[in-house]
Amino acid sequence: MTPLYRLLPLAAIAVITAGCVVAPPPRPYYDQPIVVAPPPPQVEYVGPPPVVGQIWIGGYWGWTGHRHEWFPGHWESRRPGYRWEPHRWDRDGDRWRERGGRWERDHDHRR
Repeated sequence: MTPLYRLLPLAAIAVITAGCVVAPPPRPYYDQPIVVAPPPPQVEYVGPPPVVGQIWIGGYWGWTGHRHEWFPGHWESRRPGYRWEPHRWDRDGDRWRERGGRWERDHDHRR
């Protein structure tokens, strides 16, 4: 037979966890239209690239789940056969839908 003092920690854990509810995380806002229009783009002063051949990826307003936040631009190396499609906001009725910037295959690229 198990002594009572060994069962007490297990009983305490059972009581504590009995009220716990495991719920799925909240649905992410990604690709969900929002009501708040993005502010106008900020002016970014771009100097010469730190490495020859790099391109400037402009900054953008991103939605953080409760407000717009400015993400500054940066330099990035070119990707042969690809082109940069900038971040943008599209109107969706009375809401706005965020489209993240991405590299897309350049169909005009000749091999």
